[in-house]
Amino acid sequence: MKPDGLTLQQLLAEAARGDHAAFASVYQRTHAHLFGLALRMLGREQAAEDVLQEAFVSIWKSAAQYRSSIDGHEVQPMTWLIAIVRNKALDALRARARLKETELPEEGHGGDGATVHGSGASALDLLTQASRALHIEGCLNGLEGSYRQSLALAYYQGLSHSEVAAQMGAPLGSVKAWIRRGLEKLKACLATQGTSL
Repeated sequence: MKPDGLTLQQLLAEAARGDHAAFASVYQRTHAHLFGLALRMLGREQAAEDVLQEAFVSIWKSAAQYRSSIDGHEVQPMTWLIAIVRNKALDALRARARLKETELPEEGHGGDGATVHGSGASALDLLTQASRALHIEGCLNGLEGSYRQSLALAYYQGLSHSEVAAQMGAPLGSVKAWIRRGLEKLKACLATQGTSL
């Protein structure tokens, strides 16, 4: 069967077996959306391109690790791909924060979080962003599968509630409840860490 007629899940299975055409189809179907996610997280086109390249190398190497179901909860292929890109983007944010932290004394206007290079984002701001992202990631990972997946689709992929329901194959009312309860649990978790959404 040609890659064009396969689902994303089937393409990942074929890519796991070393099928380059299937992997190319995964890239063609998803790269624009995944690039948008990386760009929103990083705010820089070149950084987003670098993260996307690293993510697709990782996807090629770990395609066999994709599972359509974890602990009885369905995991859509796009959710898995988004998680890889998000993790790579968080790594890039951490690296950027570390780099800015080391540059601050020479390049900044002092140790008070003032602007570095006039870019608008200080080392302290970047470190705070990376730290906040880590807290959010930790709290998200602690959520039940349906809460985590519905929040990821709604907020990282930018889908509407009805699109999330279609993607997850679940009733709209359930999806709305999962998102609402997931946000409540996420806020409670972040509150215990002194972070907010």
